[in-house]
Amino acid sequence: MEPTEENLRAFDARHRAHHEPDVLPELVARTLGELGKKKVLHLLCSTGEATAALAELGAVVTGVDPRAGALEAARERWPKILWVDGDPQELPRQLRRARFDLVYSGEGVLDRLHDLETWAGGIAAALKAGGELLVFDDHPVADCVDGLLRWRSDYFRDPAEPDRLWRMGQIVSALARAGLHVVALEEYPGGTSRRRHDRRIPATFLLYARKAA
Repeated sequence: MEPTEENLRAFDARHRAHHEPDVLPELVARTLGELGKKKVLHLLCSTGEATAALAELGAVVTGVDPRAGALEAARERWPKILWVDGDPQELPRQLRRARFDLVYSGEGVLDRLHDLETWAGGIAAALKAGGELLVFDDHPVADCVDGLLRWRSDYFRDPAEPDRLWRMGQIVSALARAGLHVVALEEYPGGTSRRRHDRRIPATFLLYARKAA
């Protein structure tokens, strides 16, 4: 029987419900290892679970998010962490002073961006010389395929459309134009994403870049 659009929406909703987007992914924790008092900026920190996990790895961490309710919950649970009201799209001036050793941009950040250049420029401004960026987010291809591996959207659609999609090349190019050197880009199959569970489709990606010393 041909699946209906209602069934496909239910499939996506069910799998999103099982994902915990505010928890630091195990893959990211393994990649970072011990942070040893590094100053870390966490973009879109939400209610702070992943930010607190970065602190447990040894970081002196700052969380930034534009949602006041989320920040209030984070401050209540982790009062020793600095929480800043701000948008990853355009970081507040106090965060753009080249004082962070690492910026972590996690799942859900890219979905919110309407301009990659200002996002990348803010990251470059926040990082010290030689500072590092780690991006872990949904792979753009995953947003083009439904739960039954049928193409439901154009990978090359205009990013200005309401259902925004940033292609991998656009992400890498924006970071390069901001002065960040992309050192590694890894793609991971289904099962690690909040949306896809078929291992033939790239579900997430991890990008590591460095600001010139």
